[in-house]
Amino acid sequence: MSFRRRTPPARPGRGPRGRPRAPPAARPGGRTRGPGAPAQLAAALRTPAGAAQPLFAQAPKAWQRALPYVLVGIVVVSLLPTTIVVLSDDYGMDGGWAGALGVAQTVPLLLSVTRPLPAWLLVLVADTLGAVLLTQADKVAGHSWPWTPMAVVGYLVLMACLGLRESIRTLVAVWLVTGALGAVLGFFQPADTMNTAALLFVLVGVVLALTGALRGLGDARQRIAEQESISEAERSRRTLLEERARIARELHDVVAHHMSVITVQADSAPYRLPGMPEPVQEEFAAIAAGARQSLGEMRRLLTVLRAPDGAGGAGGDGGDGERGPQPGIGRLQQLVEATVRAGQPVELSLAAGAARAAPPAVDLSAYRIVQEALANVVRHAPGASTRVSVTVDDDEVLVLVVNGPAARDAVVEPDGPGTGHGLVGMRERVRLTGGTLDTGPLPDGGFRVAARLPLRAGAGSADTDGTDDMNEERS
Repeated sequence: MSFRRRTPPARPGRGPRGRPRAPPAARPGGRTRGPGAPAQLAAALRTPAGAAQPLFAQAPKAWQRALPYVLVGIVVVSLLPTTIVVLSDDYGMDGGWAGALGVAQTVPLLLSVTRPLPAWLLVLVADTLGAVLLTQADKVAGHSWPWTPMAVVGYLVLMACLGLRESIRTLVAVWLVTGALGAVLGFFQPADTMNTAALLFVLVGVVLALTGALRGLGDARQRIAEQESISEAERSRRTLLEERARIARELHDVVAHHMSVITVQADSAPYRLPGMPEPVQEEFAAIAAGARQSLGEMRRLLTVLRAPDGAGGAGGDGGDGERGPQPGIGRLQQLVEATVRAGQPVELSLAAGAARAAPPAVDLSAYRIVQEALANVVRHAPGASTRVSVTVDDDEVLVLVVNGPAARDAVVEPDGPGTGHGLVGMRERVRLTGGTLDTGPLPDGGFRVAARLPLRAGAGSADTDGTDDMNEERS
């Protein structure tokens, strides 16, 4: 039978739970739109580097990972000759000492990308030595001391690299050592010089505060991502347990029916079959007593499963659906009709005699799988044309639910934690019957759910297709 509703032209969308979104909007030429280079560099700045990693080590592109080396290299190439010229010409330092001091103050900056703390120690020693040597220079009067302008620039570049790598405690220690060293050198300040110790102390504090804040932001984001990963694992585990408890509650109705039949048959055997020997009557009585005891144990377990938050009270969850008869393949027509009334175009193809051929567990599992699949279509691909097919042969029941992309003007539900009973529930029900489950997206933006449920226990494999885990998502 078929139920149809006219819908606007479809567009690529998102299918049931666990289905990936449609690809990003394509640019001319078929290229997809991604984050720009500034956004990628900002993300690389916020990503903390490990102890053995250079800056921008997590950047997605090679040129971005090489950018810190290029920038520091440009700084070194610019500062080295400038430092030598200024020390020899402006401060009147001997050319040999000026060259050696220029190399000592600038070349260690190349280590700042990978090992900023050792680079800081080398530069600090070189700058201190330079301040001591400048006290004997011929033209030091009227110039900056103890830190020359080139030393200030190189030191600030080093502080930027240090702030993106080291902990807050290390940054505070570096800042205090810089200030203390400048204060000590101030006691030996030559006459008529401009003291730059306070200036460097303030600038270093500002640079370390900004870069340290960026690193702290990256650390916080990393911790949040780790916590979200842990929460997702816990949510998946809780979802699995909840779905198994739900299946156990529903399976109780199936098993309890058969146990009740056994009890009635065993109790009525002496009256239906008169003249049985006494040992046979005792055997039937023992069977009836065991069946009644098993029913009592099942009811007590079911009370715990149905109680809210696992409480052992008899109140249950109060849901009327828990007390009603369990649905099956025979009620798929009503399910499809209700879905069509909700505005979802659905076609149903139901094999004759499928409901009678399926055992209770398979009958219930087939209904629940279709129910979950249709609920996911309504939620994640509203307006999509959907086909439901249930066929049966001598060995198994095949359930197939295929939907197309969402309608053009449909509002697709955004991602969220949801209840989490989508593909998890389908997989558990298939595992219960020993069948197989195959799910995955279609090339046109739709989705497919195919379940094979064996009619006899052990006829199928309890392992589901690996695509379930790939496509599983919170619903």
